[in-house]
Amino acid sequence: MRNLPAFSASALAMLLALAACAPRSDQSNASVPAAGALESETVAPAATPTPEVPRETPTPAAAQAKVIGLEGLGDLRIGQPVPKNASWAERGAQTGEACRTVTSPDYPGVYAIVTEGKVQRITVGQRSDVKLVEGVGVGATEQDVRKWFAGFRAEPHKYEDAPAKYLTAPNAASGDSALRFEIGHDGKVKLIHIGTMPVLGYVEGCA
Repeated sequence: MRNLPAFSASALAMLLALAACAPRSDQSNASVPAAGALESETVAPAATPTPEVPRETPTPAAAQAKVIGLEGLGDLRIGQPVPKNASWAERGAQTGEACRTVTSPDYPGVYAIVTEGKVQRITVGQRSDVKLVEGVGVGATEQDVRKWFAGFRAEPHKYEDAPAKYLTAPNAASGDSALRFEIGHDGKVKLIHIGTMPVLGYVEGCA
């Protein structure tokens, strides 16, 4: 066999060395992630929370319209004339120069007694949802009344047997605006009166 030329053997040795150092094609490909893998591993942005819509609450004016106090109810004031252009008017109730009663369609179940041209009493009846600021209204129990209004004077009811009664504020005799409850035979509030004596103690409207 003939011997290879020296330069050819050296070139062959160099080629073999380069081939051993070069990276394999399958290894280089494995180290590079596919485009699809990059897309699938992308973290999705967090969803923006939907702001909670606050519930609608009654306006202060609407809440106050259903509350009666020693000063009166709405625009109707104890010791003052019936406001002009108000919804309060005589509607087939007791009328007269000395004493008359007025009602308003805005307050079903409520009537007021007017004497000498001024409101002397407002009465909350059984068809009304008007309440005192303490939350006591028609249908409340006598226990509810006494919890908030201790010291009220008890008197027998004129038309109903016990335990029906009247419960009157101790300051009523002073002539100031005062509070009076009518308790029925079932032990619950039938009527709430606010006004001044002697009209506060009337048991039949203007009498």
